Amino acid sequence: MRTETGPVIRLEDYRPSDYLIDTTGLHFTLHPTASKVRAVLAVRRREGVASGAPLVLSGDDLALDALRVDGEAWPDEHHTATPDALTIRNLPDARTFVIEIETILDPSANKQLMGLYRSSDTYCTQCEAEGFRRITYYLDRPDILSVFTVRMEARVEDAPLLLSNGNRIESGLLDNGWHYAVWHDPFPKPSYLFALVAGNLGVVKDSFTTMSGRQVALEIYVEHGKEPRAGYAMDALKRSMRWDEEVFGREYDLDIFMIVAVSDFNMGAMENKGLNIFNDKYVLADARTATDADYANIEAIIAHEYFHNWTGNRITCRDWFQLCLKEGLTVFRDHEFSADQRSRTVKRISEVKLLKAHQFPEDAGPLAHPVRPRRYTEINNFYTATVYEKGSEVVRMIRTILGVEQFRKGLDLYFERHDGDAATIEDFLRAFEDASGMDLGQFSLWYEQPGTPNLIVASEYDAQAQRFTLRVDQKLKPPVEGAPHAPMHIPVKFGLVGEASVDLTWSAVSGADISEDVIHLREPRHEIVFYGIAERPVASLLRGFSAPVTVFPEPDDDALTFLARNDPDEYARWQALASLVTRQIKNAVAIGMPVSGPVLGRTACEVLMEIADADGYEPAYRALCLTLPGENDVAREIGDDIDPEVVHAIHRAASRQLGAHGETLFARLYHGLAPNSAYSPDAESAGRRSLRNIALSYLCHARAEIDLAAEAFAAADNMTDRAHALGLLAHLAPTNQATLDALDSFRTEFRDDPIVMDKWLMIQATAPGATTLETVRKLTAEPAFSWDNPNRIRSLIGAFATGNPTGFNRADGEGYRFLCEAIARIDANNPQVSARLLTAMRSWRNLESGRREQARAAMAALAERKNLSRDLKDILERTLA
Repeated sequence: MRTETGPVIRLEDYRPSDYLIDTTGLHFTLHPTASKVRAVLAVRRREGVASGAPLVLSGDDLALDALRVDGEAWPDEHHTATPDALTIRNLPDARTFVIEIETILDPSANKQLMGLYRSSDTYCTQCEAEGFRRITYYLDRPDILSVFTVRMEARVEDAPLLLSNGNRIESGLLDNGWHYAVWHDPFPKPSYLFALVAGNLGVVKDSFTTMSGRQVALEIYVEHGKEPRAGYAMDALKRSMRWDEEVFGREYDLDIFMIVAVSDFNMGAMENKGLNIFNDKYVLADARTATDADYANIEAIIAHEYFHNWTGNRITCRDWFQLCLKEGLTVFRDHEFSADQRSRTVKRISEVKLLKAHQFPEDAGPLAHPVRPRRYTEINNFYTATVYEKGSEVVRMIRTILGVEQFRKGLDLYFERHDGDAATIEDFLRAFEDASGMDLGQFSLWYEQPGTPNLIVASEYDAQAQRFTLRVDQKLKPPVEGAPHAPMHIPVKFGLVGEASVDLTWSAVSGADISEDVIHLREPRHEIVFYGIAERPVASLLRGFSAPVTVFPEPDDDALTFLARNDPDEYARWQALASLVTRQIKNAVAIGMPVSGPVLGRTACEVLMEIADADGYEPAYRALCLTLPGENDVAREIGDDIDPEVVHAIHRAASRQLGAHGETLFARLYHGLAPNSAYSPDAESAGRRSLRNIALSYLCHARAEIDLAAEAFAAADNMTDRAHALGLLAHLAPTNQATLDALDSFRTEFRDDPIVMDKWLMIQATAPGATTLETVRKLTAEPAFSWDNPNRIRSLIGAFATGNPTGFNRADGEGYRFLCEAIARIDANNPQVSARLLTAMRSWRNLESGRREQARAAMAALAERKNLSRDLKDILERTLA
């Protein structure tokens, strides 16, 4: 494990490698504790590089077993091998030569889950971002594209299945019960896209006919006995392939596409060319074990990794500073896919909630960085919400600015120009500029400037002149010292809503460029005047959340109520309602009102009930409107000096108030939406369940009892309803016998299914209250938990730290000390997981002073420990700085 502080890597220091690797041959002799790897690299010296230039290959915890150059053993005095690098000197004068490197690995001992490791007796790899250097010494950087040919040998009994990237070109039996397979990937790729899987797995097979008529074999590999639970993933894959052809014109290019589900994985999934390796929780699903949210995640992540075939694989990144070029763009594509498969409005609301919950706090805290960072010490720590989610929003803004047709032309040009390249953000933007004729120079600041822009808005109406004036200032307070803060090009979708619930039209406008329903803000201040406005309008801004910005001040309660009732845009109605409710909860927290009094205004309750009772809206939309902002959302709006106990008390009081106000309606919804057919994961059925379950939640809050939740748990015929009811029991009455019986029943039924037991762990970890910490401590000794498995860690410790504001933020600081102790333990084996867990502390400075000091002290004690990983040190230092 790398414990030393690494060098600072800077974007401006990028330079091409002196050497290229045209072809890579890999020969694996697989053994649980002593796997042999022979790499045969066809190396080419770049034009203009002196023949005496040394070749420096990256490594990570490697030991060199043998080295040959052009078939000759290379003398010790001509090379230096350390665990982290192999430097080869005195190379042949010829521009091309062959390097052979042999290493020996212990996959069973590899608890980092990077490089070659074992998961449930299956050999697998994870190489992004820098895991390939844990397999062999290599030019392990994304701009080195090579054609890979891979030969694997293993005992048939141990690993009857041998998979790698590309197409299988040869296989057969060897002596002594061994066999082999050879795979060839004709498309040059960087080493981070290499993949290998060897083991004994079941398979689900299907096929897909591309738009040009080619037959592609589809195979999903899972543990034996779980094949029926891969059916939805296969269906999602086929829909993804067809959608990418129809919407973006992208056709799959190999003869086979494979997915392998493994139980030990640091991430959600990985897009290795033709051989995607997945965390099994994002592949396996059936009504008994998976919730509606699980099905939606499987659909989205299957699509995301498949879409990477073009946006990430065929066109990759020149360097890791360009990470958003593949991740932000592909998130945008998977969002669009899910919107087309389900409900565009509901999907957009879900995206914005996620962005505000995760990326906005990142932008406002010590871990803030631009969408394209300019420096890093550990690249694993930049797989962030800013790169993924804000990166997606930047792509969405490009489409908003250019329009759908010009956006598609620009993307087509990007694919045409850079297929087979390692590209940059500049390459990406230039394709849109050349296709549309528009200058995106100012817009490119979205990739460079950290922080969330704030729009300061004021308006006035002159009835006599029929003139409506909108004043908008843009401010950016960069949390990163020295970061630029020039005015940005911000596209604001808008409407001027009149009394008849329609957008008003105008005869003329001045003060800003407006194209159809988009205001293009480019200056620090705009005064936009609309002429010919016959009545006082209410401005509906940021429809569809057209830019990742905040607006201050928000409209007053009357204006928000008007928009919630009258805005013709459904997203904007939800946003107005959410803002209204959040403000009222926030105000109640600020004045410290008695929790027995009303938190929400009567008008807000009435609007919520109107939407809940409006059959013209989708059930899923109604459910989202009825969902109160979470306690973390309220805390984010408060900003500073947060007492999570007060926020929790006020939040629960609001739930009781709303439940009592609408008890009759909620009872009608709950009973009227009872299922009358077998479970189906389709969007409409899922929406009905979500509305029914939120009605159940409010009924339990209104009656201050859990009998109905206990009945719902017992009657549930699917995991969505069962898990929701169990969550209500555990969160409202954790010590009630009905709750204890339900938790025990759930554990008895699913004790042998780790993915389902993750829900059991998470539900208990997020039960509010100071005593939950002791529950979490006890659960770490449960058979359902493992300190070595990232999913188990995230479901228990991660859920506690990020999803339990009162339990984690105990006033005595024990929650912080527990997290830091757990992180130190995990860090010894898996630095990526430990570093990611610590990001739960990113908003510690916003707490009230007592908790703030306890959090600081816990992290300071962690920083004093010896042998912390580079990953963890990086996050810790930035969080404390």
